[in-house]
Amino acid sequence: MSKKIGDIILDVNNISLSFGGVKALTDISFNVREHEVRAIIGPNGAGKSSMLNCINGVYTPQQGTISFKGQTFDHMDSHEVAVMGIGRTFQNLALFKGMSVIDNIMTGRNLRVKSNLFLQALRIGPAQREEEQHREFVEHIIDFLEIQAYRKTPVGQLPYGLQKRVDLGRALAMEPQVLLLDEPMAGMNVEEKQDMCRFVLDVNEEYGTTIVLIEHDMGVVMDISDRVVVLDYGKKIGDGTPDEVRSNEEVISAYLGTSH
Repeated sequence: MSKKIGDIILDVNNISLSFGGVKALTDISFNVREHEVRAIIGPNGAGKSSMLNCINGVYTPQQGTISFKGQTFDHMDSHEVAVMGIGRTFQNLALFKGMSVIDNIMTGRNLRVKSNLFLQALRIGPAQREEEQHREFVEHIIDFLEIQAYRKTPVGQLPYGLQKRVDLGRALAMEPQVLLLDEPMAGMNVEEKQDMCRFVLDVNEEYGTTIVLIEHDMGVVMDISDRVVVLDYGKKIGDGTPDEVRSNEEVISAYLGTSH
């Protein structure tokens, strides 16, 4: 059964970003549709992470706009982005190494907490009930990601592949509509990559979450993506289905090094 791709949820229009005199992104436009897996690929230094950082408010582009669910912004604030429903995992893990798996994933629920800090500290009445509901939600994520055996384990003691899974769990705890994944399979062995591919597809299908993915492994990208946008030296050189991108001469040249 083919999944139903929806309307445009995220629209990137003519984004340009410079650091000093160095152009990181030049006039980039592409869109993301609801429920799709949208990959951003390109050689090292192509501007992929810079693009993700513009979408989730870490960088402010000098030109262009980003529209999310019909609202247009020339600058997105990181906290507002998260509240609106855009989650993010990072290339370099930003987990709390001394905290347990469940407590790390619970930090992703902070945006959803309604009780004030005083009631949370006392854990009485509504605050206690609310925390129980959040913990129940997090337990579902732990089951979903098959890390039940490590719930109480400090994250720093886990192998790298499992830490990446915890990072994904924390992002899922925010209940994002769009999830930005920055190289979720970097540094993984073949088996860990296969597991992560499966979880990314399951998040997309079972949670209905729209995925925007940066990934170096071309095999992975071509297997799991609905559409692919290709950057090279901060410019867009390709955009389309995996098959269309695979046969694009400019993309082939960029990857094989024949164009520079």
